[in-house]
Amino acid sequence: MLSNAEVARQNMIENQVRPWEVLDPRVLDVLAAVRREDFVPARYRALAFADMALPIGHGETMMKPTVEGRMLQALGLGAEDRVLEIGTGSGFVTACLARLAGAVTSLEIHADLADAARTRIAAAGAQNVRVEVADAVKGFKTGERFDAVVVTGAVSAMPDQFRAWVAPKGRLFAIVGESPAMQATLFTRADDTHWREESLFETDVRYLTHAEPPRRFAL
Repeated sequence: MLSNAEVARQNMIENQVRPWEVLDPRVLDVLAAVRREDFVPARYRALAFADMALPIGHGETMMKPTVEGRMLQALGLGAEDRVLEIGTGSGFVTACLARLAGAVTSLEIHADLADAARTRIAAAGAQNVRVEVADAVKGFKTGERFDAVVVTGAVSAMPDQFRAWVAPKGRLFAIVGESPAMQATLFTRADDTHWREESLFETDVRYLTHAEPPRRFAL
C-alpha cells in the first residue's frame, strides 16, 4: 500500500507536472525517485507537493514542481554531461540533476543553505555533486566550461560570465526579465560567438542575489 507521501508525489507528477507538458520519462522518473519532502524545511513539509514556491530562508524559495520539471526537461541532460547549477537552494534540483547528468557543480551564496543542501543531497545518495559557497554574479571564477548551466533564480539581464561558462554545443537555462512577466529561456551555444534562443514559458520567480533590476528613482 502506498504511503500518503507516495500518493501525494504521484498526484504532483500526474496532476501538476505532466499537464505542464513535462513528458520526458527520465525527468518524470527522477521526480518520482527523489524525495522532495526531504528537501523542504520541516514547517512546510505538509506543502512539499503543492504547486507553489516554498520559503527556505534568506528570502529564497524552492521553485514550483511544475517549473522544476520544465527546467529539467529543457536541459536534455545525458549521463556524461557536466552541469553547473547557479543557486543550490534546498538541494532538491541539485539531487535531480545528479541523477540525470554525469557530474554537478552547484553554487550557493549562503553558507548555511549550502551546508544543509550537502547533507540532504548525500542522504539522497548523490555522489557526483560538489556544492561550493560562492557568488556567481560577483566574484566566482572558473576555468571550466560545462555542457549545461542552469540558473535557479531569475536574472533581470544575463550576466556575461554565465554564457562564458557554457561549452560549445552546451545549453544555458535561465529565467530572464522583470517581474511579473519573466521568460524561461533556453540558450544553446552554436559556437564561440553564436547562440540560439528558445522562449519556453512565462513565469515569475525570485531574483538571484545581485541579479535584480537596477533601482529606478522617481522624482
